Amino acid sequence: MKFTSIEEYLSTLSEDAQKAMGEIIATIKEQVPNADGQISYNMPAFKVNGEYFIHFSAWKNHIEMYPIPAGNEAFQKQIEQYRSAKSSLNFPLDKPMPIKLIEKFIKFRIAENLKDARAKSVNGK
Repeated sequence: MKFTSIEEYLSTLSEDAQKAMGEIIATIKEQVPNADGQISYNMPAFKVNGEYFIHFSAWKNHIEMYPIPAGNEAFQKQIEQYRSAKSSLNFPLDKPMPIKLIEKFIKFRIAENLKDARAKSVNGK
């Protein structure tokens, strides 16, 4: 199925996944009020200033978020238990969403996007 909106995507999920995704979306909107939510790569994604900073998807037993921000050493230690692949984190549906960690994820991704945007403007690309 090709999704056209985040709402349509959410409507296909289990109750647990909808609840978890709702918490993540609320956190994103709280942290980045001007973020624009849409479907990208057939999954929910948010962008700000024209650049995507987070993609996430629901699976049978977890929510997956990408890409993992560089962050600092303390952040890297905090996310280690959720790391599933080189560029994604998995949050199990049978546990509470780690909202404080997701807030840090968002802050680091926004900082990376700003740094990338500055680099592009300096390099003229």
